[in-house]
Amino acid sequence: MVDILKTTIREVPDFPKKGILFKDITTLCKDPVSFQRMVDLLGHRYVGSPVDLVVGIEARGFIVGAALAYKLGAGVVLVRKPGKLPHKTYKATYELEYGEDSLEIHQDAIEKGQKVLIVDDLLATGGTAAAVVELVEQLEGEIVECSFLVELDELKGREKLLPHKTFSLIRY
Repeated sequence: MVDILKTTIREVPDFPKKGILFKDITTLCKDPVSFQRMVDLLGHRYVGSPVDLVVGIEARGFIVGAALAYKLGAGVVLVRKPGKLPHKTYKATYELEYGEDSLEIHQDAIEKGQKVLIVDDLLATGGTAAAVVELVEQLEGEIVECSFLVELDELKGREKLLPHKTFSLIRY
């Protein structure tokens, strides 16, 4: 089934810049059968696991994370770009290829000891996900796993997430 899902992901050359082969999950999401399969396959991994909250990373991680939280009967927490959340936040800054970026989480989003599943659409270099791990740890949430729809193995992003477990449904 994973191989079938792989065929629904469009590859866009030279986006967002020359030399990048972008994995576009919008084609998977618009197909009802593929979207349901993706949610079911990811959900099956965590059914019966102690997951209180699913943390979705802006923006495509919201899609995967919200659907997965529904499947698991868990709450959803949003991690967003600075200035997008209306209440008091914590911020984590991370390095990009050319500069840096930041993400924020509400200070009351996670209670100490809550079991947290971090979810995003893609794991590449791992900088974004590592910043989210930092935020969850700052709030004293217990990370169950970091979960991704797609992982680009050659970029070794999972190394930045150690010692936390990492799972990716589709790997390139």
